Amino acid sequence: METINFQLNDKPVEITIDDARMLLWVLRTDLELTGTRFGCGEGICGACTVLVDNYPVRSCQFPAVNADGKEIVTIEGLAKNGELHPLQKAFMSHDALQCGFCTSGMILTAYSLLLDNPEPTREEIIEGMEDNLCRCGSYGRIIKAVQTAAQEMKEAR
Repeated sequence: METINFQLNDKPVEITIDDARMLLWVLRTDLELTGTRFGCGEGICGACTVLVDNYPVRSCQFPAVNADGKEIVTIEGLAKNGELHPLQKAFMSHDALQCGFCTSGMILTAYSLLLDNPEPTREEIIEGMEDNLCRCGSYGRIIKAVQTAAQEMKEAR
């Protein structure tokens, strides 16, 4: 057992966990943040993606002890003051969340992409999102949603 401390969605967290426990299960079970999904369990699909220091990681393969001293953002942490993030709004307006299973991982991956590249081309969006799988095949709508959010975020700066 090990006690770790980290920032989770802008709030400090201290938790004692088993050294082998994956971050996904700490988030979903211990901290009751169920927006992060269990998909394949092997780090391939991206449904479990969260941000660790603004970098997308597969929480099903990320030992929670590695979160010590880090900043973690889940889908629950994107909305601020009751206002959805532009990516969340864009996914809704473009119907890019069809079944919703991959959505949190898609949005967080897109968020990290836009932090790194605020004005990505269509090709850069495709490349940046290619490791997240959508079982419904909503890729065209997802790309449009990311483009819309990028424009809205640019106008807000």
